[in-house]
Amino acid sequence: MSDLASTRAAPFGLWERMLAGRYLRAKRSEGGVALISIISFTGITLAVAVLIIVMSVMNGFRSELLGKILGFNGHAFVTGGLLDNAAMRETAVQQIAKVPGVTQAFPVVDAQAIAMGPNQVTGAMVRGLTPKDLNATRIVAGNITKGSLRGFGEGDFGGNTVVVGERLAEQLGVKVGDDVTLISPSGGATAFGGTPLQKSYVVGALFSAGMSQYDQAYIFMPLEQAQLFFGREGTVDAIEIRVSDPDKAPQLKPAIQRAAGPTALVADWTQRDASYWGALKVERNVMRLILMLLVVIAALNIISSLVMLVKNKGRDIAILRTMGAGQGSILRIFVMAGGAIGALGTAAGLALGALVSIYIDPIQRVVEAVTGQAVFSSDVYFLSRLPAKVDWLEVTIIVSFSLAASLLCTLPPAWRASRLDPVEALRYE
Repeated sequence: MSDLASTRAAPFGLWERMLAGRYLRAKRSEGGVALISIISFTGITLAVAVLIIVMSVMNGFRSELLGKILGFNGHAFVTGGLLDNAAMRETAVQQIAKVPGVTQAFPVVDAQAIAMGPNQVTGAMVRGLTPKDLNATRIVAGNITKGSLRGFGEGDFGGNTVVVGERLAEQLGVKVGDDVTLISPSGGATAFGGTPLQKSYVVGALFSAGMSQYDQAYIFMPLEQAQLFFGREGTVDAIEIRVSDPDKAPQLKPAIQRAAGPTALVADWTQRDASYWGALKVERNVMRLILMLLVVIAALNIISSLVMLVKNKGRDIAILRTMGAGQGSILRIFVMAGGAIGALGTAAGLALGALVSIYIDPIQRVVEAVTGQAVFSSDVYFLSRLPAKVDWLEVTIIVSFSLAASLLCTLPPAWRASRLDPVEALRYE
């Protein structure tokens, strides 16, 4: 017995691996469960691929949405009494721009107006910026589809040239060079209060930020003209701030507060849209949990295949035990058989999920060409295309979870096989 123990093969040795592979490849007539193994492999492949694709799309959606919203609206905002004093406001802008991490600080006027064109009358958001600050807003200046920013801000009180969102221009029925009439609810100041003020402006350019929320609602106007038109003479609505890393905007608030002065009120983008971003994060976490349960369900198929394999190979197990194979060897053989299904399915799911996520744009175009329907309508999802961003750290977590789930599912039937009594298994043979 001691000689047999000394010559026993090492754990996970060649013969154990060969036997595990032979059991997986065995035909049904030979007591194998190839069909069930294929079903298990396919289930894990699809579950892992779907999890990677969905999480990549959600990561891309958040990244695109975050980039466009912050590129359009800024990362931090200063309000308060200092905005009413031009000298204090200019000093604050200069001091804020010197804060490490701040890339841009500028005054803005944000107001609502009624826009009238040949086709329709609709509400619009008007943002007043200087020509320099508009050029620095790359999501607008870098996405001019028609016309140009030449002439914007030129003339008395900034001139009469405005930049209009492309979808808003289509809705109003105006194009570059046409007039668009704006009505300010409180532009005309009188002794009896504000009265509506109506004025026509020339459309100098159209922009498409790629987000319908902005393309169909915003008009950019020179800052001086916006102050005059909306009754903001000598004041603005906020000082908008952009930083190099939006995620660090909350950490920069104390420094911005010191630069702006004690009368300033400082807020960052996480505070302005806290409920929206919180809901998006919760949705992402819940979706990950639900899809991970799909991986577990797919991995449970391994139990079925191994249970059938153990039942069909009871005689082989008994013979191996009588020839000196220990319980540990039998356990490892069936763990490797089930683990191979999980590992191969996970690898195939990783490849499929990564390929679909990376090439999702051409896939979207092919599907739209075949079906004739938009699979990602910008009217519903705000973005004009289906985004996807592969987070390899998250992919690593998904792959590790799938492998762990597959391995755990192999243990019950493998443990049962290792505890099989050779005498009982061979009694009726």
